[in-house]
Amino acid sequence: MLNYKLLIDGDMVDGDDTMGVINPATEEAFATCARASERQLDEAVAAATAALPAWSAKPIDDRRKVLIAIADAIQENSEDLARLLVQEQGKPLKDARGEIFGAQAFFRHFAGMDLAPKILADDTTGRVEVRRKPLGVVGCIIPWNFPIVLMAFKVPPALLAGNTLIVKPAATTPLTTLKFGEIIKELVPPGVVNIIADNNDLGGAMTAHPGIRKISFTGSTETGKKVMAGAADALKRISLELGGNDALIVLDDVDPKAMAPKIYAAAMQNAGQVCIAAKRIYVHESIYDPMCNELAKLASEAVVGDGLEQGVQMGPVQNRQQFEKILGFIDSAKEDGKIIAGGSRKGNRGYFIEPTIVRDITDGSKLVDEEQFGPVMPVIKYADPAEVVARANASIYGLGGSVWASDAEKAWRVAEQIESGSVWINKHGDLQPHIPFGGAKLSGVGAELGEEGLNEFTQLQVLSMARTDRPTR
Repeated sequence: MLNYKLLIDGDMVDGDDTMGVINPATEEAFATCARASERQLDEAVAAATAALPAWSAKPIDDRRKVLIAIADAIQENSEDLARLLVQEQGKPLKDARGEIFGAQAFFRHFAGMDLAPKILADDTTGRVEVRRKPLGVVGCIIPWNFPIVLMAFKVPPALLAGNTLIVKPAATTPLTTLKFGEIIKELVPPGVVNIIADNNDLGGAMTAHPGIRKISFTGSTETGKKVMAGAADALKRISLELGGNDALIVLDDVDPKAMAPKIYAAAMQNAGQVCIAAKRIYVHESIYDPMCNELAKLASEAVVGDGLEQGVQMGPVQNRQQFEKILGFIDSAKEDGKIIAGGSRKGNRGYFIEPTIVRDITDGSKLVDEEQFGPVMPVIKYADPAEVVARANASIYGLGGSVWASDAEKAWRVAEQIESGSVWINKHGDLQPHIPFGGAKLSGVGAELGEEGLNEFTQLQVLSMARTDRPTR
């Protein structure tokens, strides 16, 4: 059984303990993983602290070269990383390859960004210049649904800005991230990137650690609240990308047959385990029946199985806790609505759930009001566009949403009323490295990606000088 190690101060090291990693398609451990102790967390922070002065002093062009080298290394090892990702996360191999490709692309994009000073004033009275400085040691906490690409939302901008890092993947998907550490350890100076793994027991210590200046966290809203509380005493910087209950609104001029495959994909990608997946599908009453029929057909025809098998379109749910939670949502949906596709566990081995479509359900049901984070799609009928906007906004979450229509201008007018950080029109979940992404309400604090996301890893400094004579620079 393969064993994966931690990256601390430039070396691959054993943990003070080990843990098995489960393949969700088999429910069996297929590898062991080093498990860090709090002592090793302290060692990683000390290494990052020691590496900070030299790394932050490097010219930004030198840091760019490191990001490009990391991107090249990801690309060179893409097939091994993708297959490992399938085994620990469950997604089909095609999707895993796409995730690895996305990770290297994000490193390349951030390598092309800049942090040049901005001149706000330069006249006879004085000069005002805005600069972006490194924050220091940054802690990155990564979830289990997209462990590599979401790491690439955080690591490259943090490195470009001159910070050093502690990266902690989720306890159920640590291997691809630890393998990433093995791949890059010769590409970055010792201590600049440190990767540890835990069994869900180091998050609090990491969040409250006095040597860490910022936490960038992606995960559930409840855990995000704990991160915010843990960071409060030190007024630690935080970025939180949290849960969502994205509403997808289908207006009355949509062709159900043409649009159903895209709407289905918006909800069911990665077995529905996407923070910005469409989780509530509101369909106008005039096209409700044909849309439900088309979605049910797609769900019934979907190929569910081990992600390494050819032709598989949907893998298992990633872990037992989530598997049991989703089955609970299905049980409640049987009481509140009508299941027209799926509705059961698939087989008796692995965390497989049939893609499930539920119609004749409405707000107030657990499946509609809460974030299911799985392959269960509630389809809700509405009559009045103004009413459906109010229903879509009546949520504690505000991560994303979308509006679908043949008349794009009509869709735009509806979309601008949605209370969420991102709203898409005739598409859903389109994240690109140059476009900022962040949530409203209980879906998050701060932003990732784009210039806004890069700035989250910096300290703003304003230099303001009264003019006596021009400075020599």
